[in-house]
Amino acid sequence: MTTFERDGKTVSVWPGRGPGAPLVYLNTFGEEGAQVRAEMDRLGCPDCSLAAVSGLDWDRDLSPWPAPAIRREEEPFAGGAGDYLRWMTGTLRPAVRAVLPGDPCWEGLAGYSMAGLFAVWALCQTDVFRRGASMSGSLWYPGARDYLLGHLPQPAPDCFYFSLGSKESKTRNPALRTVEEDTRAVEAFYREKGIPTTFQLNPGNHFRDTAARTAAGIAWLLRV
Repeated sequence: MTTFERDGKTVSVWPGRGPGAPLVYLNTFGEEGAQVRAEMDRLGCPDCSLAAVSGLDWDRDLSPWPAPAIRREEEPFAGGAGDYLRWMTGTLRPAVRAVLPGDPCWEGLAGYSMAGLFAVWALCQTDVFRRGASMSGSLWYPGARDYLLGHLPQPAPDCFYFSLGSKESKTRNPALRTVEEDTRAVEAFYREKGIPTTFQLNPGNHFRDTAARTAAGIAWLLRV
């Protein structure tokens, strides 16, 4: 593993064993990249490189446009995803590729919660990432469903993975209750457009088995 700092963010890279191995970028809330990598090894994932980014301003860097907070004690979402995506493609990507044994055959983007929303949105903005995995993605985000159903990525990505916890829509918070409906709608839209997709409903709530769920999504991307 190689770890380095860029612009206040920590980047941990697990290079693949040989040139041509796919590269998956993972935006993390804390520093759970090592846990996800361990779960990937447990699942026997095909050879790949993993680049985990931590130190994000979660509700700024990953929100595609400004939106009100969903809880009184929280700050509103700042809508800084455009700036963060430009940083990923312009600064992060060259730094990560410099420590790999060779150019990857494809690059993918994965994330959990707000990072899952970001993964889907980002593939609508750039063709750098060819595969996307959204685990418990925040597709309840105001305007996200309408935006994603109206902006098919061009060119079409190779595939999308979606998953949720079975209890995530069973919440007192009205902002979150539509998450399963919204996620299923986006997954069905991509599938109907001929993009290979899958939707996995996992037991439990949003906070259960996060590393294992993330690894399962990345494993699917690698095996399609």
